[in-house]
Amino acid sequence: MIPNIQKVVTGLFLLVVNLSVALAGTPAPEGAHLYIISPKNGEALSGPVTVMFGLKGMGVAPAGIDKAKTGHHHLLINVDKMPAMDKPLPSDDQHRHFGGGQTEVTLDLPKGEHSLQLVLGDMNHIPFNPPVISEKIMITVK
Repeated sequence: MIPNIQKVVTGLFLLVVNLSVALAGTPAPEGAHLYIISPKNGEALSGPVTVMFGLKGMGVAPAGIDKAKTGHHHLLINVDKMPAMDKPLPSDDQHRHFGGGQTEVTLDLPKGEHSLQLVLGDMNHIPFNPPVISEKIMITVK
């Protein structure tokens, strides 16, 4: 009977340890830097708008690919409040996923001011820990 209880306790301990590691998110390499190459902050341009993504200190891989120090891009468009950084990022018109490993997109944005920001997700669309996030830029579509 005691060996069975020890097995159960050991199993629960391992489950808790693995769950806490999973909830902490994939560790981000030190020095990882995510940025928007183009357009530039404050730029006024005619649509459609091509957004080019930049990443230093890590590589890009499609979602679902488990390769160290890689992730894929998520573009936040006109997002005021950052989504949870410990869960998969939402997928909608304001939270665009590039799970194929894409490094740019052309957007048909309406005329007016727009904010753009990148978040790097791991193979499961969960931001790294600490999050790898670009600065938010503002553009105006004429």
